[in-house]
Amino acid sequence: MTRGSSDKPGGGDRMTYGDYLQLDSILNAQRPLSSAHDEMLFIVQHQTTELWMRLMIYELRAARAAIRDDELELAFKILARVARIFEQLSSAWDVLRTMTPSEYAEFRHALGQSSGIQSFQYREIECLLGNRNQAMLQTYVEQPGILARLEAELKQPSLYDETLRLLARHGIDLSTEVLQRDVSEPHRPHDEVVKAWREIYRSPKRHWPLYELAEKLVDLEDHFRRWRFNHVTTVERIIGLKTGTGGTAGVPYLRRMLEVVLFPELWTVRTDL
Repeated sequence: MTRGSSDKPGGGDRMTYGDYLQLDSILNAQRPLSSAHDEMLFIVQHQTTELWMRLMIYELRAARAAIRDDELELAFKILARVARIFEQLSSAWDVLRTMTPSEYAEFRHALGQSSGIQSFQYREIECLLGNRNQAMLQTYVEQPGILARLEAELKQPSLYDETLRLLARHGIDLSTEVLQRDVSEPHRPHDEVVKAWREIYRSPKRHWPLYELAEKLVDLEDHFRRWRFNHVTTVERIIGLKTGTGGTAGVPYLRRMLEVVLFPELWTVRTDL
């Protein structure tokens, strides 16, 4: 095979920028259902968010595998990238906030019952990070492919589960109650885990890789919270306290989601130090 050639269709010397990125498909996927000018903004905002989430799932799976395999330097690199993706998503709300309530009202009817709450990629990210909720699967009962994908993820240890197993492998004392819990259920705060992180934070030089991993996780959740907060304020700015299109309570529902803590003991331990 000569240099620059490819055995894949469209590859090799004749492949263009548009071919490689499949721009025909991507740039023809914006199909407004109304004549409202701002519907294009709304569509692009949410499509690009889904693309970033596609990358985030790819990276989080890799980070989990790296932690499981004790490849911590690789995990640090990936987790730092995921935090930057959350930062990118958080900044994107600034663009959507240029749309006024009057402008949104011009096309809101076209959305029907579609809602961001139905994003299966967002649910998968939550599962990967440890916020597991069997009830959320009901949203996808009529989408068997997506349902199977999420059910498969629920059977896997979360990123935080793998982190705690890593701690045990590195000599940090954790009980089987913590290490062999039902991973399909959400992680519950545990005093043993607080004690484990306290040991690491009080002797960072002794436990440097674990200490650095802890800070990478805190940084990731920090950016995750900022993204969620910007989501709430953007929605409130545009629709106030109206009910969401998917039948949720809208802003009140999103505010409750701000209370979710992904890595609780990493935040609790700060009070103890």
